[in-house]
Amino acid sequence: MLNELETLSQNIGRLIEINQQHHEARHALEEQVAQLHAQLDGARAEIEQLREERNALQAERDTLSAKIDDAQVRLNAILEKLPRAKGQGEPDNQLDLLASSQQEEEREEGHHAHGETASGTHEARHGENA
Repeated sequence: MLNELETLSQNIGRLIEINQQHHEARHALEEQVAQLHAQLDGARAEIEQLREERNALQAERDTLSAKIDDAQVRLNAILEKLPRAKGQGEPDNQLDLLASSQQEEEREEGHHAHGETASGTHEARHGENA
């Protein structure tokens, strides 16, 4: 009977030890679950913030798109008011206008330079005659 009590006592000791290990493991798992819940809550908050930012960016995009559409309508209205037929001797496009204005400036500079030389020569001749 003493042997049976000793065996029973050892078994009870092992059960207590196993129970303690399970309790510690359960406690550790509960802590992990709590940490994961905290991480989940943080991730949900971050997702919500990102959704708000996305919605704000979408609203800004829509506003800018509306402004672009409005500007396009205004530009088209302005373009429709411009005369379409080109006059005789008019260039075909704005680049041609630029090129022709540059050519005119070069001609004017040439005339001015030639005029100065001619007037200088004229003044020199006039000075000789005087």
